[in-house]
Amino acid sequence: MNTDAIEKEALALPVEARARLVDKLLESLDDDMSDPLGGAWGEEIERRREEVRQGRVTPVAGEEVSRKAWELAKSASL
Repeated sequence: MNTDAIEKEALALPVEARARLVDKLLESLDDDMSDPLGGAWGEEIERRREEVRQGRVTPVAGEEVSRKAWELAKSASL
């Protein structure tokens, strides 16, 4: 199977399955890369990832966060 076919199948997965796949792929890079963010940021990222994995928090799509941020910014400037 080539990369394009894998990508097409991966993008067809439900959002939770894609998120798990992303985690697995990123974890596989840990062996090849040093922690570019270092110490405290890396620990915070891992803490938040575990919260999502354990279902303690619900992820919000970036588009939704951006939309809400713009709405708040607009209402604050009135």
